[in-house]
Amino acid sequence: MRFHVLGPLRIADGPEVVVLPPSKPTILLAALLLRPGAVVTTDFLRRAIWGDEEPSSAKAALHTCVLRLRRTFAKYGISGAALESVPGGYRIVVEAGSLDLDRFRELRARARAERDLEAELCLLKEALTLWQGPLLSNVPSDFLRRGELPGLVEERLAVVERACDIELALGRCGQALVELWAAVRSHPGHERFREQLIEALYRTGRQAEALAEYRGVKRYLREELGVDPGPALRRLELGILRGEPMGPPVAAPPPATAVPREEAPPSAVSCFTGRAAQSAALVERLTGARSGPMIAVLTGPVGIGKTALALHAAQKAGEHFPDGRFAVRATGPDGTPRPTAEMAAELDRRAGAGPDARGGGRMLLVLDDVTDADRVRPLLPTGTGSAAILTSRLGLAGLVAAHGGWVHRLGPLPGDESALLLSSVLGDGRAEAEPSAVRELAAACGHFPFALRIVAARLLTRPRLKVSDCVAWLREDPVARLSLPDDPRMSVPTAFRDALERIGPRLADAFLRVGPAPAARISADSAAELLGISSAAAEEILERLVDVSLLEEGPEGGYRVHGLLRDFARHATGHAHGRPLPTVCM
Repeated sequence: MRFHVLGPLRIADGPEVVVLPPSKPTILLAALLLRPGAVVTTDFLRRAIWGDEEPSSAKAALHTCVLRLRRTFAKYGISGAALESVPGGYRIVVEAGSLDLDRFRELRARARAERDLEAELCLLKEALTLWQGPLLSNVPSDFLRRGELPGLVEERLAVVERACDIELALGRCGQALVELWAAVRSHPGHERFREQLIEALYRTGRQAEALAEYRGVKRYLREELGVDPGPALRRLELGILRGEPMGPPVAAPPPATAVPREEAPPSAVSCFTGRAAQSAALVERLTGARSGPMIAVLTGPVGIGKTALALHAAQKAGEHFPDGRFAVRATGPDGTPRPTAEMAAELDRRAGAGPDARGGGRMLLVLDDVTDADRVRPLLPTGTGSAAILTSRLGLAGLVAAHGGWVHRLGPLPGDESALLLSSVLGDGRAEAEPSAVRELAAACGHFPFALRIVAARLLTRPRLKVSDCVAWLREDPVARLSLPDDPRMSVPTAFRDALERIGPRLADAFLRVGPAPAARISADSAAELLGISSAAAEEILERLVDVSLLEEGPEGGYRVHGLLRDFARHATGHAHGRPLPTVCM
């Protein structure tokens, strides 16, 4: 059983979540949970419940509220929380990990102690995902809103500010913009957010927008607060007008880090949402007792969130690997596989030791975007208790057959998880105002995390655009419009074209012939007719397309192409507009 105060006050048991109705017992519970484990005085509780209109019978009425709250606990089978009556007041004691506020503060404290920027950012992002809507919106207490909520909001803003600082330091200005648009619109007087937004715009080549934002904050401060911008904002404006460089170059990739980093695609995913079952299974396998090393392969199409899951699992399992967690990108910027010696030298440099130490310790290695199994085999750890996570668009069946291990093929997010991802990015009121439209938008994105992040970024830069209008606009051309005009890497068609370029022209042409087929399932016979080859040859082609994550399932049940990939294939061949398909080179 879990309690949630970072949003509407809720009680959760597994996937079941109950939003408590506005009532005096709900206020009582909120007041206690905001100070978990501490004695909350009866005077404080009475003021929280009744404010300045405290009745003469408040003492007895408070006792009645306590009884009603205990009955609520009994109704929902809550046994892991104790509501204690102590001298001078009451105290609630909850199990470790069962209160989101405690978890948020724990992650924030761990982030402060972390020396590695990537690891710190991961912890901060995980902490921010715990915020799920307007704070205590179902708790009708002006006393708590005035006295308790501002402090909580400041805690969150401090985390957002630090996370954006790190993203700017790592050169990820485009990703920082996603957070900063929302933060600035929600908190227009917060000068540090304005500084970060203006810097991010300038460093992404949007000088005019950066200066417009400066003029906007200058006008706001003068008209609303009667003050001029602070020295930092003024220096920022002067630097932009002079064309001075700011921070590290945007195009420069960040250095290798102790946890896996996200690269485009899917570079938009800098925090982890959903996939609770897959995450738990992966962490369990990484940390379970065994006599030798463990290998886990995460496979699936581009943009499906493989690296995000690897990053999350590496963070969760970190304490089980005392000799360190290390990440190596297995491909270069152009998508070609890196030489083994180059990757090994990077890993040895990161670990501060030679190959012998690398092979024997209890370490966790993440090899991201593997395209050639033979090049990464020499890097696999050999020590007892060590582990490796490999992300790849390929199945890597040969590597698993030779070395053992576990393979998990990622598909699109479930509908509720993809809607949650959109809601967490869009923020408090916007998603709650149009919950049905959020679900429709998630479906229009095919529940692909990469596509969801792109469309969320579009909405954040258009704060007055309704979600339902975005759904209608996206459905007119779902592939072409899943792109960000200011960042060519943030583009679904570009990512899919990159996937086709990697597999070679013959296999790519075959996909473009088979992909647009209207049938829900593709059989070897139907593919043979489309490709003009025998059924046996067609089945071989289809199996290879499954291995590169462009098709799913087969052979008995037939093969299936995901809707977003089908739309891409139709768009790429002109099939969607009634033009003939190109000839395939077989």
